[in-house]
Amino acid sequence: MVLSLPALRVIRTLERIIEWRGKPKTIRCDNGPEYISQKVVDRAKAQDIKRQYIQPGNPQQNAYVERFNRTVRHEWLNQFLFNSIEHAQETVTCWKWSYNNERPHTAIDGVLPRQKLVLAC
Repeated sequence: MVLSLPALRVIRTLERIIEWRGKPKTIRCDNGPEYISQKVVDRAKAQDIKRQYIQPGNPQQNAYVERFNRTVRHEWLNQFLFNSIEHAQETVTCWKWSYNNERPHTAIDGVLPRQKLVLAC
Protein backbone atom coordinates (compact mmCIF):
# COMPACT_ATOMS: atom_id res chain seq x y z
CA MET A 1 0.00 0.00 0.00
CA VAL A 2 1.39 3.41 -0.99
CA LEU A 3 0.87 6.16 1.57
CA SER A 4 2.31 9.11 -0.33
CA LEU A 5 0.44 12.33 -0.95
CA PRO A 6 -0.59 12.17 -4.63
CA ALA A 7 -0.83 15.31 -6.74
CA LEU A 8 -4.63 15.30 -6.84
CA ARG A 9 -4.75 15.26 -3.05
CA VAL A 10 -2.33 18.18 -2.95
CA ILE A 11 -4.66 20.06 -5.31
CA ARG A 12 -7.75 19.24 -3.18
CA THR A 13 -5.94 20.38 -0.06
CA LEU A 14 -4.86 23.59 -1.75
CA GLU A 15 -8.46 24.27 -2.79
CA ARG A 16 -9.65 23.77 0.80
CA ILE A 17 -6.98 26.14 2.09
CA ILE A 18 -8.03 28.75 -0.47
CA GLU A 19 -11.67 28.38 0.59
CA TRP A 20 -10.83 28.63 4.27
CA ARG A 21 -7.95 31.13 4.41
CA GLY A 22 -7.80 32.73 0.99
CA LYS A 23 -5.30 32.24 -1.80
CA PRO A 24 -1.62 32.26 -0.88
CA LYS A 25 0.73 34.30 -3.03
CA THR A 26 3.43 31.63 -2.88
CA ILE A 27 3.77 27.99 -1.91
CA ARG A 28 7.17 26.80 -0.67
CA CYS A 29 7.79 23.07 -0.79
CA ASP A 30 10.34 20.38 -1.39
CA ASN A 31 10.87 18.64 -4.70
CA GLY A 32 8.71 15.62 -4.00
CA PRO A 33 6.95 14.12 -7.01
CA GLU A 34 3.54 15.24 -5.77
CA TYR A 35 4.66 18.89 -5.71
CA ILE A 36 6.50 18.99 -9.03
CA SER A 37 3.81 17.11 -10.95
CA GLN A 38 2.40 18.90 -13.96
CA LYS A 39 -1.09 18.79 -12.46
CA VAL A 40 0.02 20.75 -9.38
CA VAL A 41 2.09 23.15 -11.48
CA ASP A 42 -0.86 23.80 -13.82
CA ARG A 43 -3.31 24.32 -10.93
CA ALA A 44 -0.99 26.77 -9.18
CA LYS A 45 -0.54 28.70 -12.44
CA ALA A 46 -4.30 28.79 -12.99
CA GLN A 47 -4.70 30.26 -9.49
CA ASP A 48 -1.77 32.66 -10.06
CA ILE A 49 0.13 31.11 -7.15
CA LYS A 50 3.92 31.16 -7.34
CA ARG A 51 5.88 28.05 -6.41
CA GLN A 52 9.19 28.12 -4.58
CA TYR A 53 11.08 24.87 -4.31
CA ILE A 54 13.81 24.33 -1.77
CA GLN A 55 17.15 23.09 -3.02
CA PRO A 56 17.39 19.30 -2.96
CA GLY A 57 19.15 18.11 0.19
CA ASN A 58 18.55 21.40 2.06
CA PRO A 59 15.57 20.88 4.37
CA GLN A 60 16.75 23.84 6.47
CA GLN A 61 15.36 26.04 3.68
CA ASN A 62 11.92 24.88 4.76
CA ALA A 63 12.59 25.25 8.49
CA TYR A 64 8.98 25.78 9.65
CA VAL A 65 7.81 22.57 8.01
CA GLU A 66 10.82 20.62 9.23
CA ARG A 67 10.24 21.89 12.79
CA PHE A 68 6.59 20.88 12.59
CA ASN A 69 7.60 17.45 11.26
CA ARG A 70 9.89 17.04 14.27
CA THR A 71 7.05 17.99 16.62
CA VAL A 72 4.71 15.50 14.94
CA ARG A 73 7.31 12.76 15.25
CA HIS A 74 8.12 13.44 18.93
CA GLU A 75 4.63 14.21 20.21
CA TRP A 76 2.54 11.81 18.17
CA LEU A 77 4.23 9.34 15.86
CA ASN A 78 6.80 8.01 18.34
CA GLN A 79 4.14 7.60 21.03
CA PHE A 80 2.11 4.85 19.37
CA LEU A 81 2.31 1.48 17.66
CA PHE A 82 -0.47 1.61 15.11
CA ASN A 83 -2.66 -1.40 14.38
CA SER A 84 -4.09 0.08 11.20
CA ILE A 85 -4.40 3.23 9.12
CA GLU A 86 -7.68 3.89 10.91
CA HIS A 87 -5.94 3.71 14.29
CA ALA A 88 -3.31 6.20 13.08
CA GLN A 89 -6.04 8.50 11.78
CA GLU A 90 -7.90 8.39 15.10
CA THR A 91 -4.84 9.20 17.17
CA VAL A 92 -3.63 11.97 14.86
CA THR A 93 -7.08 13.59 14.90
CA CYS A 94 -6.93 13.77 18.69
CA TRP A 95 -3.35 15.03 18.61
CA LYS A 96 -4.15 17.74 16.04
CA TRP A 97 -7.06 18.99 18.11
CA SER A 98 -4.89 19.22 21.19
CA TYR A 99 -2.03 20.82 19.22
CA ASN A 100 -4.30 23.57 17.90
CA ASN A 101 -6.63 24.09 20.86
CA GLU A 102 -4.87 23.18 24.12
CA ARG A 103 -1.15 23.67 23.62
CA PRO A 104 0.37 27.17 23.67
CA HIS A 105 3.11 27.65 21.07
CA THR A 106 6.28 29.52 21.95
CA ALA A 107 6.79 30.53 18.29
CA ILE A 108 3.61 32.64 18.50
CA ASP A 109 4.22 34.16 21.94
CA GLY A 110 2.57 31.42 23.97
CA VAL A 111 -0.77 31.71 22.18
CA LEU A 112 -2.92 28.79 21.05
CA PRO A 113 -3.02 28.41 17.25
CA ARG A 114 -6.83 28.61 17.35
CA GLN A 115 -6.62 31.96 19.14
CA LYS A 116 -4.02 33.23 16.68
CA LEU A 117 -6.31 32.33 13.78
CA VAL A 118 -9.21 34.26 15.33
CA LEU A 119 -6.96 37.28 15.85
CA ALA A 120 -5.77 37.12 12.23
CA CYS A 121 -9.31 37.32 10.81
